[in-house]
Amino acid sequence: MIVRSRPEILACLLAGAGLAACAPSALAQVYRCESPNGVPVYQGTPNGVNCHPIDLQPLTTIPAPKQPAAKAAAPAARPSPENFPKVDGAAQRARDGDRRRILEDELQKEQQRLGELNAEYKNGEPDRLGNERNYQKYLDRVARLQEDIARTESNIASLRRELSTIRE
Repeated sequence: MIVRSRPEILACLLAGAGLAACAPSALAQVYRCESPNGVPVYQGTPNGVNCHPIDLQPLTTIPAPKQPAAKAAAPAARPSPENFPKVDGAAQRARDGDRRRILEDELQKEQQRLGELNAEYKNGEPDRLGNERNYQKYLDRVARLQEDIARTESNIASLRRELSTIRE
């Protein structure tokens, strides 16, 4: 309980600042006491055995740093340096042609693989093999076929996307 003197109470009433001006200060005395089992306990009142007041320094506050202003838009792509090696148009067209040929070969192989997988899959009812007397083995092979078909279709889509980016 905080006891205030008469002039202090009168000053609070006359100030008219309301409850905030009359509130007790935020800094209070803290005591370090020992509990019956010897563990240190920190409390606001000297209740207990061997209590000593602790001299606490006032807390210092540091304002948060100001937010930096929004940066300007990123600069456009930097031009290549003067000494950067240049490729003439004919060489670049030859490279693009080679790239297109390689991608078309890969696309053809993936499409052929997809045809083989679909033939083996038979719309979800592939033939059972001799070593698949256990039905779970059959189901595992069907699941693998589905995964292979999905992966091959994804590869085909990726190759087509890559082919569409090649300049003519």
